[in-house]
Amino acid sequence: MLTRFLTSVAALGMTAGMAAADYKLTILHTNDFHARFEPISKYDSGCSAESNQEGKCFGGSARLVTAIADARKRSNNSVLFDGGDQFQGSLFYTYYKGKLAAEMMNKMGYDAMTVGNHEFDDGPEVLRGFMDAIDFPILMSNADISAEPQLAGVLQKSTVIERGGEKLGLIGLTPQNTDELASPGPNISFSDPVAAVQGEVDKLTAMGVNKIFVLSHSGYGVDQRVAAETTGVDVIVGGHSNTYLSNVSDRAAGPYPTIVNGVQIVQAYAYGKFLGELNVTFNDSGEIIEAMGEPLIMDASVSEDDGTVARIAEMAAPLEEIRNKVVAAAAQPIIGDRDVCRAEECSMGNLVADAMLDRVADQGVTIAIANSGGLRASIDGGEVTMGEVLTVLPFQNTLSTFEISGAGLLEALENGVSQVEEGAGRFPQIAGMTFTWDSAQPAGSRIVEAKVASEDGFVPMDPATTYLVVTNNYVRNGGDGYKMFKGEDKNAYDFGPDLADVTAEYLAAASPYQPYTDGRITKK
Repeated sequence: MLTRFLTSVAALGMTAGMAAADYKLTILHTNDFHARFEPISKYDSGCSAESNQEGKCFGGSARLVTAIADARKRSNNSVLFDGGDQFQGSLFYTYYKGKLAAEMMNKMGYDAMTVGNHEFDDGPEVLRGFMDAIDFPILMSNADISAEPQLAGVLQKSTVIERGGEKLGLIGLTPQNTDELASPGPNISFSDPVAAVQGEVDKLTAMGVNKIFVLSHSGYGVDQRVAAETTGVDVIVGGHSNTYLSNVSDRAAGPYPTIVNGVQIVQAYAYGKFLGELNVTFNDSGEIIEAMGEPLIMDASVSEDDGTVARIAEMAAPLEEIRNKVVAAAAQPIIGDRDVCRAEECSMGNLVADAMLDRVADQGVTIAIANSGGLRASIDGGEVTMGEVLTVLPFQNTLSTFEISGAGLLEALENGVSQVEEGAGRFPQIAGMTFTWDSAQPAGSRIVEAKVASEDGFVPMDPATTYLVVTNNYVRNGGDGYKMFKGEDKNAYDFGPDLADVTAEYLAAASPYQPYTDGRITKK
């Protein structure tokens, strides 16, 4: 009811006093879908058919198909954009890679998307296969791809589409540190978003385009910087930070749209839980004179398209045996929410770090470090299925053990807490050690104290001592900024068991598992 009211208000606001030359456009948008083709729970993980029938689930491709069609009926001129990260996050991606994402996005009629960092999780080749399957442009402006044969000459920085008799300029943006976040390979270099966007804006304006949209997978903070430090951008459709913007919710990170330097910035959380709807009016000079909207929640009030439900069920059939297997029980919900785990100790982080350390403790390993970016969901209380574990840990990472000095570990911890303000996935969840950090200090000098477990309890970490550590192979090879873990001098073994399997087995051994935090990470 509230969203219908807001939409009606927006429509009335747009029509009042419009001149004949004014141009009205409805921008529908999603971001960070992460292969959530089926409905999700309130914890952003799998939601059972029973719960869905009871009206307890959100999202899913079938609801989006309905909502997009309904939104198009409310507007005689609309576009549908995506802010990146369609890839990774469920067994659907593990099994089909980008195939199902391409099929569903084509069905919904997307007009463009930007490359998210997770689109590079399986290298340029899988991204290229996805590009070949989609019916719309995918864009990335802030990277040099000329040396990458899979993408050179195919992946464009910007493009122009026509809607309602007007030209719309579209620019793509990807995280500058994608080389740390994913696996783009050695042939691609990423650059500053501001310069990249301004360069494409200048090209588009020289072509006579005066309505310019940035599809950005760089996060809410970077989007605000791009808006402040460029000229000529009208709207930024964001992603990456999973930011919920709203004018009616006290849980929102900011208003929808957030206006910086006259630029309208929008984002719609993640996982298909919302469909963003921004209604903008341009005058004859290409200036936005009105912008109104609100993310529409994809709850039980949005009916599921029958054909899409059937198709997703068909594609899910090969996955059923794996994900429906009950592996354990949880006494209470295990919290893996990114807003918690990327800023402080969380119960999912403790579970995963404890499971890693338990698996290799007999090898003399005493410390575990898990990147919070590898934790993708919470698990609710009750039965725990393998599908839920794989939703939390979808990346098929393996355990890596290695040696490193205390000085190297301190450097790693500094890296881990260096971008908390940005919600970066490098925040460390740990076992076998404790640390205290001070957010008031500049990045690089935030670790106040670090201790390691010993027979005498926790003792100060010795920079000169060599420690045996376990992490996942992504982090061991420099992911999320952990470059101090890289190298052939670490006596490393990167081919241990799958992290999801290790976690499932640990849960089973402790079933019913009792989630907890114990103060191993403290903030001064």
